[in-house]
Amino acid sequence: MFGDLGKLMKLAGQMKSKMPEVQARLEASQYIAEAGGGAVKATVNGRLELLEIKIDPAAASSLAGDEEMLEDLVKAAVSAAQRQAADAAASAMKELTGGLDIAGLSGLMP
Repeated sequence: MFGDLGKLMKLAGQMKSKMPEVQARLEASQYIAEAGGGAVKATVNGRLELLEIKIDPAAASSLAGDEEMLEDLVKAAVSAAQRQAADAAASAMKELTGGLDIAGLSGLMP
């Protein structure tokens, strides 16, 4: 029983020491996603913050008058980029915890 507690305490210490490095790496990362076959590209960082939106000029002119479609493409690209960032954070947490599913720990990542 105490052996398991000792292992858990050791893991907690390792996680605490590695957490700032993992957070910095995630925050510095950029995730890019497209929608509409490349008509819209969105870039977010590891904090899920939108950094850039690119709209292909040809797509913009072909969608002239269809603002709703363009808005949907922008939302889709941003959402996909944010999903990539969130998945990367979840993967980093899994790696940090040695694959253990520790409830509530995911809230520590951006």
